[in-house]
Amino acid sequence: MMHDENGPWSMDHGATCGACYIILSSSCNTLYSWLPPPARELKDDEIASRVVIKNILDIPSIESSNPKIAFMFMSPGSLPFEMLWEKFFEGHEGRFSVHIHASKEKPVHSSRYFINREIRSGKVDWGKISMVDAERRLLANALKDPDNRHFVLLSDSCVPLRDFDFVYNYLMYTNVSFIDSFEDPGPHGNGRYSDHMLPEVEKKFFRKGAQWFTMKRQHAVIVMADNLYYTKFRDYCRPGMADGRNCYADEHYLPTFFHMLDPHGIANWSVTHVDWSEGKWHPKSYSKRDVSHQLIKNITSITESVHVTSDNKVCPFVLDLGYVY
Repeated sequence: MMHDENGPWSMDHGATCGACYIILSSSCNTLYSWLPPPARELKDDEIASRVVIKNILDIPSIESSNPKIAFMFMSPGSLPFEMLWEKFFEGHEGRFSVHIHASKEKPVHSSRYFINREIRSGKVDWGKISMVDAERRLLANALKDPDNRHFVLLSDSCVPLRDFDFVYNYLMYTNVSFIDSFEDPGPHGNGRYSDHMLPEVEKKFFRKGAQWFTMKRQHAVIVMADNLYYTKFRDYCRPGMADGRNCYADEHYLPTFFHMLDPHGIANWSVTHVDWSEGKWHPKSYSKRDVSHQLIKNITSITESVHVTSDNKVCPFVLDLGYVY
């Protein structure tokens, strides 16, 4: 899907260096093992947190007779592309659910798939922990339905680039979550790290990534179970820190959390594509005249995504399939 935080058409992050990312590859399971004992002695709350997370990850996934994908929209209010999403969902009733977090005003809906799908929302401020709170609120509500097996976080400006069957099969039959996570040694990556996160979060584990993700159910559950690492990012990754740093939890919490606790369970890239080539704080915005069949074809045919870190180094990453959002 194409996404933009400023305009109606754009594309999100999607890549990193080195990881288990092949769809349906058994190598992820064979590579996965619980993290080796750390060099330092863990505190009681770290031991408790890791035990809970390990047990959740070790529990075999419960099969559902009607597996669904939860589409979770974060929006200030109404969704401008609601009718496009209706075309996407049409004919696939029972294979998806919709959840809307509207942070500023109650949406006015035109599609039957979106009516009465708002959850209890809270205020969301750009760059603050309230962005993560909204994500967790959406996950908690979507997890109420045991048939929801995969969870997709979208913005109000996301649009589908593939048809429903492609997206459903692509996500439902993968063994990983698509969570962007890469190391950025520059000022807008590791430069945002605070030593106050020690000892639980060491700088060598600090990662960056796109906010937009798709997540399998086990991973959604461990995000809801986590309080220890969430608290570290709530308290020490925020704009206007006392030491003059600006840190944005929605770009660092989940990438770091999963890199530390289930590194082989994530793809390290996002299926939501954004064009950051303009080098600005926000991705490229697309006007109506920019959108064409050729643009969609170009995006969906991408086989390599590139991260340009904030120290101006380039990290190419080969994808097994083109973008779906």
